Parts: sequence; structure tokens; C-alpha cells
Amino acid sequence: MATSSHAAEAFRREARDMTVAEDFSAVVPFEIRSSAEQRVPFVFSSPHSGRHYPQRFLQMTRLDSHAIRRSEDCFVDELFSGAASLGAPLLLAHFPRAYLDVNREPWELDPRMFAEPLPSFANTRSPRVAGGLGTIPKLVGEGLDIYAAKIRLAEAIERIEGVYRPFHECLRKLVTHTHARFGVAVLIDCHSMPASIRIGENNLRPDFIVGDRFGTSASSALSEHAISLLTGMGYTVAHNKPYAGGYITEHYGRPARGLHALQIEVNRGLYMHERTLQKSAGFTALADDLLRFTADLLAMPEEELAAPRLAAE
Repeated sequence: MATSSHAAEAFRREARDMTVAEDFSAVVPFEIRSSAEQRVPFVFSSPHSGRHYPQRFLQMTRLDSHAIRRSEDCFVDELFSGAASLGAPLLLAHFPRAYLDVNREPWELDPRMFAEPLPSFANTRSPRVAGGLGTIPKLVGEGLDIYAAKIRLAEAIERIEGVYRPFHECLRKLVTHTHARFGVAVLIDCHSMPASIRIGENNLRPDFIVGDRFGTSASSALSEHAISLLTGMGYTVAHNKPYAGGYITEHYGRPARGLHALQIEVNRGLYMHERTLQKSAGFTALADDLLRFTADLLAMPEEELAAPRLAAE
């Protein structure tokens, strides 16, 4: 996952102070919620719904405790919490996206943010970095700068080594275990999107966007089934536009090997007030619908998800 260069290893060895341990001394950075036994070949993740903002981090920012939450996928972990009771593990973040974005490459960094030069292996030229949304984000939603001044490079190293790498190691183990046990694994990566999103010539507001990296991260059968379930419940669903899936979907999805990764974006206008960041009257109804959607999705026959070679056998 992280680069294998000797330079990267040297930077890892420098990350011994681990001030992130202080940031998460009272709250673990992430956790798995699951039933006693995994009964289905599905894994759910909610990487952007974390809402534990460490005091040390808040002291670095120029934003107040409300504005810093503008990039948060508020309550998405709660919306999909029923997956655990249905036999699918749910990996959810407690660290906030403004602090660290695990839906990016491990070293996708903006050199303008740091007091020291970045290592040569850092990806400084990606579109996400240009937009201020790298592994250590520069901006939150609405284009607000997070930091009052440049931060130490060691800060990025510590967050990547202390939180990013363990999160992905945990997610990888969940997917690998699932694949070994069932012969197939499906990762559902859960997110939310602003209510202002519009698509197409008719300026349509989608309730959900299902992303499969244009067919490269999941089978068409899985994507079509997810879209059909949601549209059958009366929701407006878009496919891949404008969100096709981020690093998690791209990295874990290998449908030719029976490894599928699907990103699901939920319109925040369905369940919360974006200005106050509070749940709206629609939250309970949406959560109930998503529990039903999850149950129906998990009932998809495993043979329809198998790798083509295995299916032919």
C-alpha cells in the first residue's frame, strides 16, 4: 500500500514520537462493528464519518469546531450500522476526514502545506492534491483553509504511520479473510454528498450515486443490482457521475478475482440539515430504507459475484 522505496522506510523510522497517540488516548481512531459471526461475503466501511476532533488538531486550525466539520460524512456510520446485525463487519473511522483522508493514496500531499520539503516519493501532482483534498487535506468543504500556518512534515508522517496504515491494514485483513472464507468478497464503501449536487442536462438531484470506477472495481451485476434496489424504493440513483469512487474503491476492487468494491454516496439533504449539521426528520426513514437495502443486497447469490473463471467452473 505504501511505497516500498528505501526513502519511505527512512521516513517511517522517524515517526517514533507518535503524537497521534495523544490525539486518540481516549477514543480509538477506528473500530470494527460486527455480529458474533460473519455470515455474508460483504464488508462495509465508513471512512469519512469520524467526528472525534483531537484538541491538539483543533489548536492547529484556523476554523471553529463547527466549520471544521464541513467535509465530514455526518452520520453515515449510523445510516449503515444495520450491516453488522446482518452479519457483515462495518469498519468505521472515529478520526475526522479533515485530520486524515484514508480514501487517498498514502502520500498524496500538497507541498504548500508543509514547513519542510516533501520526500521525492510523495504524489504532489494529483487532481485531488490540486483541489486541496490530499491525504492530509488543505481544505474542508466550501473551500475553507484548515490550517493557520504551515505544519511540520513530521505531523503528516505520524498521521500516516499511526492511523492511515493501521486503518488500511485492518480493511485489507477484513477483505482478505472474507475472500478466503467465501471465495468472493464485496466491499461497500459508504459516503455522503452535498445536497447541492446536480447532474445531467435536466439538473437532476440524485439521492444516491453508485460508483464502480466505470466497471473496473465491481461487476456490472453488482452495480446494477444495487441501483435496481434503490430505484425500486423510489430513489433517484446516478451511476459513476460525478463520483465514480476514490482510492478505496480503486485499490480493493478486482472483480476478475472475485473482489468487488462499490462506493455508495448518500445525499445529505435526505437526512440532515447541512447548515446546522443536525439530523433532520428524514433520518429514521432513510435508516430504515438502508437497512432494507442492505439486507436485500446481502441476499445476492454468491455465484453472481464469483470471478469469471470460477463461475465457468
